[in-house]
Amino acid sequence: MEKMETKLNVGNLPFDTTEEEIQTLFAQAGEVKSVTLISDKFSGQSKGFGFVEMANQEGMQNALKMFETFTFKDRPIKVNVARPKEDNRPQFRDNRNRRDGGGGGRSRY
Repeated sequence: MEKMETKLNVGNLPFDTTEEEIQTLFAQAGEVKSVTLISDKFSGQSKGFGFVEMANQEGMQNALKMFETFTFKDRPIKVNVARPKEDNRPQFRDNRNRRDGGGGGRSRY
């Protein structure tokens, strides 16, 4: 649980942003444990967001304050506390609600 308390979601990043740039930027708020930028698994193109894990709670709080209204490469970035995956996608665990209209394939034509 400690890990999630120091992890930040960083959004609205320019697509050419590097992990090194984010590492340098967030190091101003405190010690950075890790930076992960998310990219499309097929094209490799950045999705414009990522995660920064700070070394401690204090660094995370500093980063939230510092980057609340921060513009990086002409874009206002969004910084929030990252939530565990389980909280983000509960509706996908039960597929019963997704079967309406899908049919068994026989009435295709």
